[in-house]
Amino acid sequence: MDWFISSLDKFIGIIHAPILGEDSITLSSVFGFMLIVIVAWWLSASIERLMQRMTLGRTYRHIDDATFYLISRLLRYIIWIMATLIGLSYIGFNLTGLAFVGGAIGVGIGFGLQSIVSNFISGIVLILEKSLKLGDFIEMSSGTNGIVKEIGLRYTRVTTRDNIDILVPNSEFINGQVTNWSFSEKLRRIHVPFGVAYGANKEQVKEAVLLAANEVAGAIVDDPSRPAEVWLTEFGDSSLNFELVIWVGNELMSRPARTRALFLWEIETQLRNYEIEIPFPQRDLHIRSGELHVAMKKAEHDSR
Repeated sequence: MDWFISSLDKFIGIIHAPILGEDSITLSSVFGFMLIVIVAWWLSASIERLMQRMTLGRTYRHIDDATFYLISRLLRYIIWIMATLIGLSYIGFNLTGLAFVGGAIGVGIGFGLQSIVSNFISGIVLILEKSLKLGDFIEMSSGTNGIVKEIGLRYTRVTTRDNIDILVPNSEFINGQVTNWSFSEKLRRIHVPFGVAYGANKEQVKEAVLLAANEVAGAIVDDPSRPAEVWLTEFGDSSLNFELVIWVGNELMSRPARTRALFLWEIETQLRNYEIEIPFPQRDLHIRSGELHVAMKKAEHDSR
């Protein structure tokens, strides 16, 4: 029993012994600081998840998802900062010395942290201006395109249709050109080019292609203000070139390659049903001198 009491006294003495030559900074105070930071981390994450659940499947008159996201993320950072200050005060750190640290941080920002601060400010601007919203389909000048899944204070997470997450620094959205396909509304008009052989009946082509458009789920075909159209756009070298011009919903709009494939699949099916020929490249051969003899022979299996 005496051995246990002696060991306990030694342990208490160790955790209360000053470290780094500071009487106020002990091992126990360091553990207390770590506990404060861990609890603050857990509390801030829990509050952020709670606020995100509040917006899940709900709409508010003056606050959208992006604003809720900004508030929850700022609140998380505020809790972190306050917990850090409380923890530093708990271990006996003189907070008045932070003025010197702040000056050093300012010098660091001037030399090496410009991009981080720029991305931080750009993230706040993006959320406040609402130029980007969660769920928007965007295309950047660099060729990156996908759906906005997260708008952070340093980067924005864009998920491609191949389920690849791309982390884009926020400053690129402020300084570069960004095409937001779903900025104002979730409907967009697309053009699907195709060609048919010369001699095909244009009205039959139009009828067949409009029937094909009806077979694609998500295509807007019943709205009189947004009618589907078939345009004759060009007399090509080997074909009459048309375009199906049609409005589509958000799901098709955000999958441009897949959407074009879906429409072309149905167009080919209907053109085949109408016995409208899809052309292949053809060339006329002109012989200026001499003679060229061409003999046409049926294949053996055709003559049987």
